[in-house]
Amino acid sequence: MKKIVNLQKVIGTIVFVVCISVSAQKPYVTNEFLDRANELTSKDIDSAVYYLKKGIDTYSSKRDTINLINTLCQLSALYDNVLDYGKSYDGYWEALILADLSNDDISKSRIYQELGWLYNSYRRQEESLYYFNMSLKLKKKLLSEEKIGRDYLVSNYYAIVNCYRINNDLEMTKVYIDSCQLALNKMKANNKSYYLESEKAYYNAIVDKNYEHSLSALYEANVFFQKENPSYQTVIYFLIGDIYRMMGNFGESVMYYKESLKYSEKYNRHLAYKQFNYEALSQLYYKEGNYKEAFHFKSKAQELNEKIFGRKSKNNKHLIEIKDKYRLQKEKEKALLNEAEIEKLENQKRIGFLQNILMGVVVVFLVMYGILFFRNLRRKHKLEKEKTNEFMQLKNRELTASTLQLIEKEEFIIKLKESISKSDNIDFKKIHRMINGFQNSPGGNWEEFEVRFTSVNEGFYDKIRSKYPDLSPTDLKLCALIKLGFSSKEMSSLLGITIESAHTSRYRLRKKLNLEKGANLVEFIANI
Repeated sequence: MKKIVNLQKVIGTIVFVVCISVSAQKPYVTNEFLDRANELTSKDIDSAVYYLKKGIDTYSSKRDTINLINTLCQLSALYDNVLDYGKSYDGYWEALILADLSNDDISKSRIYQELGWLYNSYRRQEESLYYFNMSLKLKKKLLSEEKIGRDYLVSNYYAIVNCYRINNDLEMTKVYIDSCQLALNKMKANNKSYYLESEKAYYNAIVDKNYEHSLSALYEANVFFQKENPSYQTVIYFLIGDIYRMMGNFGESVMYYKESLKYSEKYNRHLAYKQFNYEALSQLYYKEGNYKEAFHFKSKAQELNEKIFGRKSKNNKHLIEIKDKYRLQKEKEKALLNEAEIEKLENQKRIGFLQNILMGVVVVFLVMYGILFFRNLRRKHKLEKEKTNEFMQLKNRELTASTLQLIEKEEFIIKLKESISKSDNIDFKKIHRMINGFQNSPGGNWEEFEVRFTSVNEGFYDKIRSKYPDLSPTDLKLCALIKLGFSSKEMSSLLGITIESAHTSRYRLRKKLNLEKGANLVEFIANI
């Protein structure tokens, strides 16, 4: 029954689109729902979503394809800005199916570009560039047919510039900066784009180290964006903060990173830059020795990353299990056309013959489907296993970094104690009480480490105990630290023992594991 309902929906969609005569109207036009949503985006996201959904319902009932596609794209862009990539992805594919059914190449070129931006948000450069280039190819064709202006190409080139810049490919960034500028130069109107000027300024700061000139260009661009697109100041302030970081100007860099954060929260746009800012601030504070602030922003970056890409995130499902809805929809259309043809033939007194053919087709289809299903199941299992291994490696790297920070904190406090002890006129008891209150014990450090280690490396202790039941708790601790690549000095700090004791413990562990003299202990434990 559910399949019949779904087929009816698809048939309804096809009939709806076929009945529409597509006009030459450009798909980038606005409407009352888009205008209202744009006014509310920075104030109330939920209300903006409400008006866009209302617009979708309205234009669906009116069979107004152009406005329906526009509104779907705007809603998807809003979801993209607030990091709800799953809903954004679904909306763009729904718009693409409508554009394809109505032969609207202008809308298709726009949606391809928007899908490129979305995959760029997912940090998937290959897919992002694929859709940007699909859009660019279609726009060049439309430009040659004089159906669009050259400014459409400019926006596409700029998108590719942004993609390469975020992925630190400076060579290709320069190539597409030049392509974008060339397209601008061929336009009769004002050929200056502050979006492109901002990217050029940042590129020149990295390559030519011409910081003052780059900052001047970004400040000029910011004046433009204050009036024309205030939310884009999120990006501009981040770029300025990054240039000050390159210059070694800690105070200015921190100020502009925080300004970028303020604007992203104010306008509810470009929220992906929140993570860029958190990571940059964490690194700056760490270099300055302000470990409290460094840890604060590192935690916020990890929290945001977990929200977007973590195992429990709804985005992660789309990231791992993305399906080609466009292809599936085309297959459904072909299936429906085949069914319609069969129905005509049945009405022409060939019911029995066609039923036999249909039965044969179904059997072949089921056999092929069974083969493909089990192949896909094996491939999916293999991919999931690879992704699990990648996830564990990432978590182990994060765990290692966190543990090293604990070790550095312990060493810092010990040195601080020694320095204070050599000073005069100081209330030593009060200071020692403060330090002891801040300082974790080695046992406390280990407990925190072990909880996080076992959550990532499930079954590690069980495997090694089953093979070597004589290992002591201390031996198991050593195995965990060796798996993460800690040195004897780092082990001694975390376990509260001397370096010599750490060396001795490693030697005894080798004997218990029956390792030969030339065998590598680190590789042996890594393969358990």
